[in-house]
Amino acid sequence: MKRLRNLAMVLIAIAGTTVNAQTEKLNELRADAQEAKSELLQADSDLRTFFDNAAGYVIFPNVGKGGLIIGGASGNGIVYENGNAIGKAGLKKLNIGLQAGGQSIIEVIFFETEDDLKDFKEGNFSFGAEASAVAVKSGVAVNAKYKNGVAVFALPKAGLMANASVGGQKFSYDGFESDMK
Repeated sequence: MKRLRNLAMVLIAIAGTTVNAQTEKLNELRADAQEAKSELLQADSDLRTFFDNAAGYVIFPNVGKGGLIIGGASGNGIVYENGNAIGKAGLKKLNIGLQAGGQSIIEVIFFETEDDLKDFKEGNFSFGAEASAVAVKSGVAVNAKYKNGVAVFALPKAGLMANASVGGQKFSYDGFESDMK
């Protein structure tokens, strides 16, 4: 009986450590997303209109892209609805074609309507092969428009890559528990 109790205590301690590590990683991602938002606004203050008026948006603060003929990208982000963080998103991309190099970018996807955001949250959202992001630089957002309910912007952080498309990206979404907001 004593062994069983000790085993239970060890399992509880391991579970607690795992939950703490996950919470710490999520808090770090949330802080990174807020920092990325600041960097985006510093690069082009006209993005404020998108942040203020979109039904929702997702910020991927660290998307890693790389490839030589076969390429890929991945990253994690925070989803916002009406300015409030509501969940975590994942981004994955695999493609074949003319490309070379590696790059780290900030990517933000704005959703024009509640239905567009709902499609994203329900997993009914991906980019077609022809989709591309607007490279963030001062003044570019003032003329940017939504296309099929979304507007996508990318801000390079480091590296150089000959391909800056977002086509073929797939996404996942996990909502936060109400006590984590």
